[in-house]
Amino acid sequence: MKQFFFFAGLILLATSCISNKRITYLQNLSDSTAIGLDEFIPFADVNYTYILQPFDIVQIDFASADPELVEGFTFLNSPQSMIGRIGVGGGGGGGSDPLYMTGYSIDKDGFVEVPRLGKIKIGGLSEEGAKLAVQQEINKFFKEEVYVRLRIAGIRYTTLGEFNSVGVQIIYKNRATLFDALANSGETSILGKKNKMFLIRQYDGGTKIHQINLHDRALLGSPWFFIQPNDILYLEPMKIRQIGTADNLTGSLALFAGLLASTLLIINLVTRNL
Repeated sequence: MKQFFFFAGLILLATSCISNKRITYLQNLSDSTAIGLDEFIPFADVNYTYILQPFDIVQIDFASADPELVEGFTFLNSPQSMIGRIGVGGGGGGGSDPLYMTGYSIDKDGFVEVPRLGKIKIGGLSEEGAKLAVQQEINKFFKEEVYVRLRIAGIRYTTLGEFNSVGVQIIYKNRATLFDALANSGETSILGKKNKMFLIRQYDGGTKIHQINLHDRALLGSPWFFIQPNDILYLEPMKIRQIGTADNLTGSLALFAGLLASTLLIINLVTRNL
């Protein structure tokens, strides 16, 4: 009986622990690509300029020395009209996204409709290109200088799987890394397969799935180090999830061991009396 409890304890200890190597970020996984502390890591040679897509959310501001010039380009009774600005929005944001309710959508053909200016094609353009397109349209109305500012209204991305917060997330920055995205979504759970995170990214005309190893320090120089609007991050659970979570696995195994010990004790007592 003592041997049984000894081995049961070993099994309980072994199955309730997760190696630090499976939960630690940015390890040196290969001597050939080892990156030391204080070592300079250049960004990957990738064009990070984001191209606006249908249903993206952008924000357009008009400014002039004469505020009356831009009043006609806002909707009446809209929050933006009270401060002389136009918010253009669309896409997948929901209840917590104010621009979804107060703005406009870039439609499926890449057009956005602005009062008096009509439909302007900005899908397929960069932020700077879209700004110039709107600037050209408003310049047709005024000889006076009217300044246009256009920018993406935050980076919207989706987290699925073993994240502490799943769903559509928003980072109000022009550029964000994978670790910004992880922190913004409440980090990954301890059961997430950090060596197999899938990044689903939209491209012109289609979608690609990229696999990312969060353990690998070489990720800092990877083409996928920066996220883009509409990215989807999916993290698979470890196999240990099939038995239970890290919180209840120990309790489940302890209960099983207790029941097994009680059964063996009863069998031992019964066989002695025979």
